[in-house]
Amino acid sequence: MDFAVVDMSRLQFALTAMYHFLFVPLTLGLSFMLVIMESIYVMTNKAVWRDATRFWGKLFGINFVLGVATGLTMEFQFGTNWSYYSHVVGDVFGAPLAIEGLMAFFLEATFVGLMFFGWDKLSKLAHLGVTFMVAIGSNLSALWILIANGWMQNPVGSRFNPETMRMEITSIMEVIMNPVAQAKFVHTVSAGYVTGAVFVLGVSAWFILKGRHLEVARRSFAVAASFGLAASLSVVVLGDESGYALTDNQKMKLASLEALWETHDAPAGLTLFGLPSVADHRTNYEVQVPWVLGIIATRSFDGKVLGINDLVDTARVRVQRGILAYDAVETLKTDPANIAAREQFALHSADLGYALLLKRFVSDPRAATANQIDLAAHSTIPNVPVMFWLFRGMAGLGFLFIGFFGYAFWRASRSDFSPGPFLKMAVLIIPLPWLASEFGWMLAEIGRQPWVVEGQLPTFLAASSLTIGQIWTTIIGFTLIYGTLAVIMVRLMLSTIRHGPDRSAPLPAPPNAAPAGIIPLPAE
Repeated sequence: MDFAVVDMSRLQFALTAMYHFLFVPLTLGLSFMLVIMESIYVMTNKAVWRDATRFWGKLFGINFVLGVATGLTMEFQFGTNWSYYSHVVGDVFGAPLAIEGLMAFFLEATFVGLMFFGWDKLSKLAHLGVTFMVAIGSNLSALWILIANGWMQNPVGSRFNPETMRMEITSIMEVIMNPVAQAKFVHTVSAGYVTGAVFVLGVSAWFILKGRHLEVARRSFAVAASFGLAASLSVVVLGDESGYALTDNQKMKLASLEALWETHDAPAGLTLFGLPSVADHRTNYEVQVPWVLGIIATRSFDGKVLGINDLVDTARVRVQRGILAYDAVETLKTDPANIAAREQFALHSADLGYALLLKRFVSDPRAATANQIDLAAHSTIPNVPVMFWLFRGMAGLGFLFIGFFGYAFWRASRSDFSPGPFLKMAVLIIPLPWLASEFGWMLAEIGRQPWVVEGQLPTFLAASSLTIGQIWTTIIGFTLIYGTLAVIMVRLMLSTIRHGPDRSAPLPAPPNAAPAGIIPLPAE
């Protein structure tokens, strides 16, 4: 097995996912802000809200196109670069993606054209309904994709069939209602809303600093400030819920992002700062807040958060039990009617994936030595220093956004849109929510390693049989294509922003209204 090929495949998928996640947060964030602005237009009949909706809708459309293009490429990679993964888990993983295409993507594709070209062909209320359906489609797309990803993190509602050597769904409702998937969805969508709000507020601040399009800019600023404050508070609250979900389903990820090497007395403290040492299995210069981690992770004062070393001991036991499951599978390949082997597999099937970790060190796990079993158990530890700092970067940005939007909301509530340092800062921090989103994605995926499906299938066994040259060719190709598309997108968005919102023609006057500038005579 060529582990260099596996590492290159992981790099390629990480890069394409990174490209894709440059566009997804803004699509999610702008979708419901368009609904809010157009709803105000429908209720007030003020043309300035129509101008604002159409302007931000143009930017949404540019971003939407690139999001679709990069997302399609990611799905094809499961077949080209991760063929064994597709073979083993395709029956489970493919179901949410198929539903996403049939439900969310078709919904977006049906209504997005009407949203852009139906302004003068639909009634105000009908067009608002179309915009709402586009927003629902964007968020449903995120839901089904995160259900698929959540299953990779916590593979509930499924089982491994030794006869077909594939994973099969046992309960579609368990897959859909997976607590990890639901926590990831609300957290990710809220982060997208923050991205959209920062973008709208930053561009509005730029208009105000330039003294241009002030009517649209001030109203957009106010909407973004209130929407962003609610979204940033939600991100932190729902991030807490994600931490609670990790306690039951991904204990190693939780311990790693806290660099928690030993199990401490309950309730465990939250580390604000430290320097994790992988060699010494300790965190130097720790600065902790007592009790906080235990309360967040267990919702109690007496619940324990297991440390990395204890979790490695648990993994070692599971590797040993997994060898028994692997032996049963090998027996069933040659003797499917063997009752003893079936019973042995049923007893230890949950640990089969841990035996597969041994294939990095020995071709037949049944021949593994005690040292190789120990290596396999330690391979369940992800990159602790990277996890530790990614989490603190993401969380720090999250609290920064709360303060930022809180101050913006206070200024908007006082109609204080005067130019100054705050508006300049609002322009400068536009890239930060994308950085926070990338940190969150990396945290989720690095923290799952060495698994492509948690506890079931190691990443190094999931890759296709490709050459380094083939992977480099596609990496270079994707980078050139996506880089070109990114440049085009940025130029289009900057050009649209520089042009600013188009002013609508005056709305028709109500029946029997007097012409502008003429005072009507009182009725006799």
